[in-house]
Amino acid sequence: MRFADMPRKRRFCPKGYPVHIIQRGHNREICFVSDEDIAAYANWLAKGAEQFSVQINGWVFMTNHVHILATPQADNAISLLMQYIGRQYVRYFNFKFSRSGSLFEDRFKSSVVQSERYLLTCLQYIELNPVRAGMVKDPGDYTWSSYSAHGFGRTVRMWTPHPIYKSLADSQKERTRLYRELIGTTLGAANIAKIRHCTNKGLVLGTEKFREQFQSLTEDIAPS
Repeated sequence: MRFADMPRKRRFCPKGYPVHIIQRGHNREICFVSDEDIAAYANWLAKGAEQFSVQINGWVFMTNHVHILATPQADNAISLLMQYIGRQYVRYFNFKFSRSGSLFEDRFKSSVVQSERYLLTCLQYIELNPVRAGMVKDPGDYTWSSYSAHGFGRTVRMWTPHPIYKSLADSQKERTRLYRELIGTTLGAANIAKIRHCTNKGLVLGTEKFREQFQSLTEDIAPS
């Protein structure tokens, strides 16, 4: 299988395009010791998303890393959001555990996602992380992900359902049912490998045509 081969340039996440973000603990060390820690991170994620105009479409908080699917409403919003979370949460964590220094990797990983083709697949990948890690057998048994919002309609303050998700059905009941069916299908090794490759390398997750269009767009408007 051929992967996206657009070269990695400066990070640029233009408004309106969903982005898959991974933030890992430094050297893959634990960054959440308790539910209280995850709740603190989620609180700053919600506040930062509101402050910097970022829609949070999906997430999962693991022991030593997080996955976030977000759609910025301003061109530099993703970087500002992640800087804000880093400052707030690291200060909290270091004070709580009487430590100093960095907690997260210096550079978060990100991949722009083509909505029509890959957004639901990316959500499926994110919300099945605890299952692949052997932490739970069913994604509904894991508290700290967006699955309860997508699959059961739970109201979460920071959650903005993406239009692609909302287009599954007109009614919430039918939409959540269809989403649960989607999550129950096999994601496939090829899709998992492609999502990981694109996120780790900072590449666009999309078709060849979409990647070419996106590259042209960013060359025209990306800041120097």
